[in-house]
Amino acid sequence: MRIKELQILVYEYDTVVELPESDQNLLLKAREVANNAYAPYSKFKVGAALLLENGLIITGSNQENADFTDGLCAERVAMFYANSTYPDVAVKAIAVTAKNINGLIEEPAQPCGSCRQVLVETEWRYKKAMRIIMDGRKRIQVLEGADNLLPFAFKPSSLD
Repeated sequence: MRIKELQILVYEYDTVVELPESDQNLLLKAREVANNAYAPYSKFKVGAALLLENGLIITGSNQENADFTDGLCAERVAMFYANSTYPDVAVKAIAVTAKNINGLIEEPAQPCGSCRQVLVETEWRYKKAMRIIMDGRKRIQVLEGADNLLPFAFKPSSLD
């Protein structure tokens, strides 16, 4: 038997103004687009903003449906739009935020398992890790690369 230990570096910030300017801008866009979420059932509004290698910012918000399985998370709305509209442009960073009826959620908004898998696949597709910025009222967490969110991800190489 072997024991292996995983280490994940998480950078934590207390306020938006502590972030580098490009991260601040991205996070503020995510907060803005969260207001566009269609969340009549959960009242949980999520916004995502992507910074592409070409400097464009792509946004997305969660879209619910009465049949909950037919809804889509903000991260995947933004990621799929970016990948289909700019298929040759890598994603440099993603910011994710969430609001409930009380405003910005306390703890950092973290992508669900399906969104984590899409982030991993997008990194694999472009052979570049992305910066992941997760927003919360108490703190903002930043990770370098989706493997830090999903360390045992199913990757295209798993099909070999």
